[in-house]
Amino acid sequence: MDLKEIQNLIKFVAKSGASEVKLEMDDIKITIKTGSEDDGKTYVQQMPMGMPQQQMQPQAPAYNPQSPAPSTEEAAPAKANDDDKYITIKSPIIGTFYRKPSVDKKVFVEVGSEIKEGDVLCTIEAMKLFNEIESEVSGKIVKVLVDDSSPVEFDQPLFLVDPS
Repeated sequence: MDLKEIQNLIKFVAKSGASEVKLEMDDIKITIKTGSEDDGKTYVQQMPMGMPQQQMQPQAPAYNPQSPAPSTEEAAPAKANDDDKYITIKSPIIGTFYRKPSVDKKVFVEVGSEIKEGDVLCTIEAMKLFNEIESEVSGKIVKVLVDDSSPVEFDQPLFLVDPS
């Protein structure tokens, strides 16, 4: 199973709402677990396998129809209108988001930082390679949408930029 297939499997599991999926194939065993509501992280474990078998067991999270849905209907349109004037910088790859080049260094950008095209905004580690993510726009960082050292998915919003 190659990286692209694993990435597609992770996307599928994240969208399906399953809390855990196990896949066993000829030479590998992959377990994808989505975190609890507390941390919202997705964990992927890949282990070599000796016996050939294929198994997929999605487990849907418990749904309680009696629990009231949070009332964000009024706040959501107002916030969406505010965010419409900003440019969203999204993750070009799946990996782990880092705001600093290393533990002892300062963050690349903070809220209020002026950026221009080509400035490094963050790094995303994928397969033990650290990829610098450069800005494609100029402007001012309005909001950082991801916590440091958090897993990110392809096309996940990372930053909001005010182009004016």
